[in-house]
Amino acid sequence: MRILLGVLAALLLVCGRVAALEIELPQDTTTYRPSDLPGFPLALQDCLTCHSSQYVQTQPPLSSRVYWDATVHKMKNAFGAPVEEADTPALVDYLTKTYGAEAPPELSHATK
Repeated sequence: MRILLGVLAALLLVCGRVAALEIELPQDTTTYRPSDLPGFPLALQDCLTCHSSQYVQTQPPLSSRVYWDATVHKMKNAFGAPVEEADTPALVDYLTKTYGAEAPPELSHATK
């Protein structure tokens, strides 16, 4: 029995080393749009932890404040994004005013 446990332990060690693969992600080619809004540094700090800045550009154009609030809460609650609840309003404000329905026309990525 001891021999079997020893063999099993050795196999686990070998498999553990083989399973630890390293990956290299491609360089992010976009950035969050700079802003003086308090949510901009929060996007850099919290959102980039999980996904590239390009992800926000794939969201529906002219999305409402309600949409962005729901999206931030989904990222936080369903996916474990490191967003503090106290930071949520500032982050939603930045996303809405920079990418959403309240964005100036020159910042909107909506197709007109």
